[in-house]
Amino acid sequence: MSEITYVRGDATAPSVKGVKVIAHVCNDIGGWGRGFVLALSRRWPEPEKEYRAWHRERASNDFGLGAVQFVRVAPYIWVANMVGQRGTRTGSKGVPVRYEAIDTALERLAGRAAELGASVHMPRIGCGLAGGKWSRVEPLISERLVGKGIAVTVYDHGEDRS
Repeated sequence: MSEITYVRGDATAPSVKGVKVIAHVCNDIGGWGRGFVLALSRRWPEPEKEYRAWHRERASNDFGLGAVQFVRVAPYIWVANMVGQRGTRTGSKGVPVRYEAIDTALERLAGRAAELGASVHMPRIGCGLAGGKWSRVEPLISERLVGKGIAVTVYDHGEDRS
């Protein structure tokens, strides 16, 4: 079984050939404006626009923890908006990350990536503003994606954040 490939660089600019899905974690309250989403928005307006519409129309769609929205931003590039955090702030219920939701979203991502014949590219999802621990997220990625033969590259931008 292959492993996750780690590189230093920009997850919004994967340099491999073929179809690519850029995956990241969003919150469940419609907020978009801090963290990795800023890099996405600088490159493409569609993921934010589609996420906001998905949240706004949530009464009539599947928006919620564990859901994934796939947005095509270029002929061979998709962005997966994965809802994997409750709110945006650490409070009495702990940090915003929800590992179960990330697990569910990764399972959905695996199905779509397999359909598309795509590789998956991401920052250390759930470990920035969401407050998660990579030691909890990495095994989910290994099981849900790598274990199904999907190539995964994780990008570290700037300083090491293990």
